[in-house]
Amino acid sequence: MQTLECDYLVIGAGAAAMAFVDVMLSEGDATFIVVDNHAAPGGHWNDAYPFVRLHQPSSFYGVSSMELGSGRIDTYGSNKGYYELASGAEILAYFDRVMREVFIPSGRVQYYPMHEYIGGHSDKVGNVRSVISGEEFQINVRAKTVDSTFFKTSVPSTHQRKYSNADGVTVIPPNDLAKKAPHHKSYCVIGGGKTAMDTIVWLMDNGANAQDINWVCPRGSWLINRAGTQPGQENFEASIGGFAAQMEAAATAVSPEDLFLKLEAAGVMLRIDEQEMPSMVHYATISKGEVDVLRQISNVIKGKRVNHITEGGLVMQDGQEIDLPAATLYIDCTASAVEFLDKTTKPMFTETLITIQAVRAPLVSYSAAVVGYVEAHYDDDKKKNALCTPIMLSDTMYEWMVSFFGNMLNQNAFSGEKDFQKWSLGNRLDPFGTVAKSADMTDPKQAAIMMKLRDNAMPAAMNLQKLIAEGAD
Repeated sequence: MQTLECDYLVIGAGAAAMAFVDVMLSEGDATFIVVDNHAAPGGHWNDAYPFVRLHQPSSFYGVSSMELGSGRIDTYGSNKGYYELASGAEILAYFDRVMREVFIPSGRVQYYPMHEYIGGHSDKVGNVRSVISGEEFQINVRAKTVDSTFFKTSVPSTHQRKYSNADGVTVIPPNDLAKKAPHHKSYCVIGGGKTAMDTIVWLMDNGANAQDINWVCPRGSWLINRAGTQPGQENFEASIGGFAAQMEAAATAVSPEDLFLKLEAAGVMLRIDEQEMPSMVHYATISKGEVDVLRQISNVIKGKRVNHITEGGLVMQDGQEIDLPAATLYIDCTASAVEFLDKTTKPMFTETLITIQAVRAPLVSYSAAVVGYVEAHYDDDKKKNALCTPIMLSDTMYEWMVSFFGNMLNQNAFSGEKDFQKWSLGNRLDPFGTVAKSADMTDPKQAAIMMKLRDNAMPAAMNLQKLIAEGAD
């Protein structure tokens, strides 16, 4: 059996792995072996549907050392007026550039696509196997194995559906929509998350009539208003002002529902149906233009899940039968981006393993970059874990409060580290830091926002602890 050596064996070549390795390359002299079962870097983006785009501006995604996108402002579509959102194809091309132009030329990264990790790390030995030939080899790891697969990202084209369908019924992932949609006049989108929303917007943008679209939406969702996620000093009031509004709402809310209503009133959060109190919070980011499109869909089946699809329609899990036109095209959007049902986290750092998780939810790229910086600059795993407490990604309003409070605790830990703070404020993956550092305190509006942010930080932390404790009872 062939044996290789490296300082760090990195499992996966998605956004988290790439962001981690990128910072480690710039902050130290370690060597890496990256193994991934995809044929190209980019992780789940290799399996994504063609019309997928980032939720957030491109400038906050990817790796620290290389900008994604050109800083363009979109001039048409539902993202008009906002900074560009990279497409799946652009993201894959970007990660390929990072690998070919940064990682491999460094002479410190060996990349093994189409390979899977099959065990090890406890004794600093990793075993890897080619998914094509089945050939196995061993990797002696001098420092640590890095697991970037904790989030278990799932996409419609690869996940296992939890409902069945009769023969003759066409059920597709969104990946096949462009090919199949022209042959159907009726559509049924199944799923309540951002993938379902993207699918509906795509159908509407490409000429489908709202009355011909049915939407099975088991849970309503609170959505982040994209207006508050924009980079640039010109967006200071919307972005940093929005964050200050979050702090004020967290300081004064009397319940999770009250908190989210305050966030909606401040323009931070959106919901599609204003008569419904959504229960889901998955950090989906959306524009008001997209919300307006989604509100045109009147055939929405709420609060129910599909058990079986017949040639005549849907059989729900509660036994209800819903008639739909013959030859309806069913688009499965039920894959969950991450395992929201798994509420466990792990210590980020152990003697032999780094498990990349969120240190600021939901910013996966920034979180992984932070983990890389901390690993490169601190020696004691206890100190590293104190700086990088894992934050679970939320599924509900209550869990969003827990995650938001966790973000605050981590930020407080970061603030005590001068060099770390300097690095973070200069890191393009930190959306709020890059805008907040440019605050003009001679501008009355910006000064008032910074004062509001400061004055509400401690009351927000105290009130969130109270609300979290009440919700845990």
